[in-house]
Amino acid sequence: MLEFFFDCSSPWTYLAFHNIQPLAKEAGAEIIWRPILVGGIFNSVNPSVYESRKTPVPLKARYMVKDLGDWARSSGLAIKMPPWVFPVNSVKAMRGCLWLLRDKPDAMVPFATAVFEAYWGDDQDISNDEVLSAICTRVGLDPQALFAGIAEPAIKDQLKANTDEVMARGGFGSPTIFVDKTDMYFGNDRLPLVREALMRRKASAA
Repeated sequence: MLEFFFDCSSPWTYLAFHNIQPLAKEAGAEIIWRPILVGGIFNSVNPSVYESRKTPVPLKARYMVKDLGDWARSSGLAIKMPPWVFPVNSVKAMRGCLWLLRDKPDAMVPFATAVFEAYWGDDQDISNDEVLSAICTRVGLDPQALFAGIAEPAIKDQLKANTDEVMARGGFGSPTIFVDKTDMYFGNDRLPLVREALMRRKASAA
């Protein structure tokens, strides 16, 4: 089992979302996508993120921009850090991912990919309804159906439940990845370790 807890507002998650897909295919593992709200995690268990944004270490902040650029280039992606709206309210986009997983599961990855690219690649405000409508149109979805879906109490409750669950299992940010429920990894740069875990699992099953 390979679970991927994610929020489209995270730059490292943008990279990991892209990179984990060929990795999972190589290992023969199905990805279970778990949309969350990373802001809820920061508020509850990791407030140091907000403090570091208020009083950044200039050398570390400068290096992070370079590091993101290096990883993006390695992944074949474009990234702008920071976007003009940062941090962004991703709640509508993440509810959209949940609604699609329930009602149109084959459309979730194209939608989430388009959300990531709109925010991190094209510097668009993904909290904006017009931006989300354009993303829907781009991937062949009815925007009005999506907006109706994300207003459902069940979808709102599920997003909160996913966020609470990842914290209860030890997560403190996005992306948080689990192999076989308990083997946790955090961040894009841990994907080589995820690959090793999946390949060990594959070998033991052979």
